[in-house]
Amino acid sequence: MVRFLSLSSGSNANCYYIGNRKSGLLIDLGVGVRTLKKRLAEHDISFDNIDMVLVTHDHIDHIRSLGSFTERHQKPVFATKTLHSALSTHFCTRGSLSGCVHILEEDVCYKSGRIGITAFAVPHDATQTLGYHIDFEGVRFTFLTDIGYPTEAAVKYASMANHLIVEANYDIDMLLRGPYPQSLKMRILEDTGHMSNDQTASLVRRAFHPELKSIHLAHLSRNNNTPKLAFQTVSDALLEIGVRVGEDVILNCLPRTDSSEIMDCS
Repeated sequence: MVRFLSLSSGSNANCYYIGNRKSGLLIDLGVGVRTLKKRLAEHDISFDNIDMVLVTHDHIDHIRSLGSFTERHQKPVFATKTLHSALSTHFCTRGSLSGCVHILEEDVCYKSGRIGITAFAVPHDATQTLGYHIDFEGVRFTFLTDIGYPTEAAVKYASMANHLIVEANYDIDMLLRGPYPQSLKMRILEDTGHMSNDQTASLVRRAFHPELKSIHLAHLSRNNNTPKLAFQTVSDALLEIGVRVGEDVILNCLPRTDSSEIMDCS
């Protein structure tokens, strides 16, 4: 049984889990190690079964606890050479990843037993930002958690997934009318910023295929979005192509600061 769990999905911390009774992996590690252990235990997931960590980029909400976790537990950390170079000098991870560095090449599948991992570049204002396509014992996941706009590569890998975790950061009207300074609004709106609900809906509409079982909307802004708006925007886009949420596909919004319900993805 392959299971998926979001441990946190927001601007404060990001961390996601895929695994079964024997092994598992994390995508990013922005939550504290004690919080990680507690939330995994609440879902009867053994902390000792985590075999590796995949890193999407070097913003602090994605790597805050990566250094301390790796120093204590010596688990492999996967990222590209460019991203690992940045991690080697970042204050959260500097000097902490020795012996745990594993290099991925973009668009090349790395195999570890029955797990396949493919990293691919996405636009975001970090040193380098990666999406991931993960084949975990035949169950396929695509992660697009921080991405400025829906690139062709993002659509390609999303169209290969059984389960899609994709950013729906902001509602454009809420952002434009909200309290953020103009410079921050422009950063979010740029192609290296974040995806709006409408952009996410466009990606999902283009990538949908009959083997896509679930869509999880990630990294919702606390100030510029609501779960209701994000859900409705994507649901309406799916309905335009004849896909009914709840019947043809599962759609939900991941909690910003808490863990989600655990999902059986087998």
